[in-house]
Amino acid sequence: MKKISFTNTNNPTIDMSAVVNFPEGFDETKTYPAVIVSHPGGGVKEQTAGTYAAELAKQGFVTIAYDASYQGESGGLPRQTENPSVRTEDVSAVVDYITTLPYVDNDRIGAMGICAGAGYTANAAINDPRIKAVGTVSAVNIGQMFRNGWENNIADADARAIIQMGADARTADAQGGEPARFPLAPLNEADAPNEELRQAWEYYHTPRAQYPTSPGYMTARSLDQIIPYDAYAKAEAYLTQPLLVIAGSEAGSKWMSDDLFARAASTDKQFHVVEGSNHMDMYDGEREITEAVGVLAPFFARNLKG
Repeated sequence: MKKISFTNTNNPTIDMSAVVNFPEGFDETKTYPAVIVSHPGGGVKEQTAGTYAAELAKQGFVTIAYDASYQGESGGLPRQTENPSVRTEDVSAVVDYITTLPYVDNDRIGAMGICAGAGYTANAAINDPRIKAVGTVSAVNIGQMFRNGWENNIADADARAIIQMGADARTADAQGGEPARFPLAPLNEADAPNEELRQAWEYYHTPRAQYPTSPGYMTARSLDQIIPYDAYAKAEAYLTQPLLVIAGSEAGSKWMSDDLFARAASTDKQFHVVEGSNHMDMYDGEREITEAVGVLAPFFARNLKG
């Protein structure tokens, strides 16, 4: 593996931080299929995205896990901005970068993501046909999640108050206040409404997977950009690449994977359910990752073959 940085082609004021993983026996004079791995909202490359990237590299792929703009070790202000349009463009900026690498076959580029990173990956693939195959793990359409709740039990209209929170935060920021924060996962164990989201707190805020550059919150001003966003917009017309959707059978978020699978225009799509697992188990559970990689690797191998 090699830690790198590169200029974000969508915003040249931002340098992106990433880790490239190489397959065993890597020969820089040859070309390889590549897979881009996008982290969850508020996550960083050193957590679950890095785990999946490293495991897929063992299966013969060049992989790259990166920090989103404004997050982790990548540049950009305000810090911890979670702008869905920027996150989507980040995926294509990584595609831009890897097309410059002589050992990557530009006709064999795939992409995957976890949680919100999966939604952003799907949205990028809708826009960017250079992505030849798409994988998702515990997919979250972040706009749907904030509009409709973790378990799809809130009406769209009830999210108007959250848009107002975002607008109020922008006004406060413009007036020179300290940027307001909004949790992407519970910041305290007592705030978790159920066991699955308690594990989200545990993942980001205990030795389970905490990392100094992943505080688990976003700027509150991000809310009015998130609420109207649909990661799967026009998937029924333009998401034509081969698609592999993976979700735990017990995940409260599974309905967003179901929605992606139903809406995607792809004629080559597969839904793999990991029995007995919830959303967070797919981040770092040994059994879950082994099972997920066991279907991701042949999926990418089949669809990124030379």
